Amino acid sequence: MNISGKILGYKKFNDYFCTCLYLYAYTIMMKKFLAALCLLCCALPAGAGNSNPIVYQIDITKEIGATTWIYLRKGMLEANMLGAQAIIIHLNTYGGEVVYADSIRTRILNSKIPVIAFINNNAASAGALIALSCSKIYMRSGSSFGAATVVDQTGGQLPDKYQSYMRAIMRATAEAHGYDTVRQGADTTLRWRRDPRIAEAMVDNRIAIKGVIDSGRTLTFTTLEAIKHGYCNGKAETVEEVISQGFGYAQYELKQYTPSGFDDFMGFLSSTWLRGILIMIIVAGIYFELQSPGFGIPLVAAITAAFLYFAPLIFSGSTAGWEVLLFIVGIVLLALEIFVIPGFGIVGILGIIAIISGLTLSMIDNINFSFNFPGGPVMGALFIVLGCIVAGFILSVVISNRIGRKGSILRKVALEAEQETSKGFVGVPMEQVQLVGKSGRAATVLRPSGKVEIDNIYYDAISEHGFIEHDANVKVTRYEAGQVYVVPN
Repeated sequence: MNISGKILGYKKFNDYFCTCLYLYAYTIMMKKFLAALCLLCCALPAGAGNSNPIVYQIDITKEIGATTWIYLRKGMLEANMLGAQAIIIHLNTYGGEVVYADSIRTRILNSKIPVIAFINNNAASAGALIALSCSKIYMRSGSSFGAATVVDQTGGQLPDKYQSYMRAIMRATAEAHGYDTVRQGADTTLRWRRDPRIAEAMVDNRIAIKGVIDSGRTLTFTTLEAIKHGYCNGKAETVEEVISQGFGYAQYELKQYTPSGFDDFMGFLSSTWLRGILIMIIVAGIYFELQSPGFGIPLVAAITAAFLYFAPLIFSGSTAGWEVLLFIVGIVLLALEIFVIPGFGIVGILGIIAIISGLTLSMIDNINFSFNFPGGPVMGALFIVLGCIVAGFILSVVISNRIGRKGSILRKVALEAEQETSKGFVGVPMEQVQLVGKSGRAATVLRPSGKVEIDNIYYDAISEHGFIEHDANVKVTRYEAGQVYVVPN
């Protein structure tokens, strides 16, 4: 590409970048405006003549993931807007993704409104972590609570670095509820309200606690066992019983978060597997666009995938604006390296780092950064991003190699017309094809290449058969790939 072409490409890219930046700023302003409007509309009625305390209920009755994280975050926001005095998390889940469970438990621990968990049947794995983060726990008869070992999609136990992280956050969550000072005569002891070792035993089957669990088994409590060991504040069969026992309210107003279809759609767009696919589309789109410069379908696909990747995070408020800006800056630096700056150096490397950082950090909740553990959310998100980038690049190379191959289904998206020389298509100058059949002399020795003189004009030539001496008569037999071929005449 010449310099003028690079400058033109840069100007086009600059126009697209400015447009995207304007739309991003507009989206941020609209989001803040709608949030203020919701606060005005929801907060005012809450205090108007309402003497009964408001108890707010949020149901988490499906697999822990992006959708349940949206439910919890929006539900707690609405509870604050309504001026609720208490929040009940209605739990019935077998678990899910640890990264979202960690975000939920962090939000609950930081809540200024008291949060109680009501375990209705199951609170396993990630659900156990969420229950443990609540200030009080009530369980229905026949319910279970625990089994927080980190597993993969097939149910197999993940390596110890993941278990180590889960042990740490379970222990830290139990410790967050503090301890009581117990005095017996002259002795004073500190007793944890929730024993951190019990929380660890829910993850690690190697931990043995006398009177609680033997080694070799992962700890799971029944309702009565949880009450006995201080991990449940009481038995309750209904939400009303939980409110009566946990908050002591006889008169109250119960409100419940009702998910919308938009919440489910945003949850779908925020799911880990879909994010992975979107990252692959971004990488593939950029790769194919570089193969065929200009503004085409691959670039449109990459921009659309980037929008779908960041849009649910921006609208939900789970990512900061600087994380999106970091990604955009990375794209700009990479474009400058490709279209403006010759070679590939520090600008391109910084662009790649910025792109990966923006994609990775946007997957982590703003209040949930954790660089302390190798298996933590940041490293987990980085692993997903890098894996998808590599997979997207490999897939792009495979697809580009298969496009146009005979018998391939992908050939339909490639140009199939053959540019035959007989039809006038040329890749080299074709004036010398008229020399075929003409005679001349060898202007130099051909060993086998040299120069020949035909019609008083000198041409580069190659001998078809052995050497040809200087001044020997020659005849042109063919012209191919810009080269004249001769034989002795």
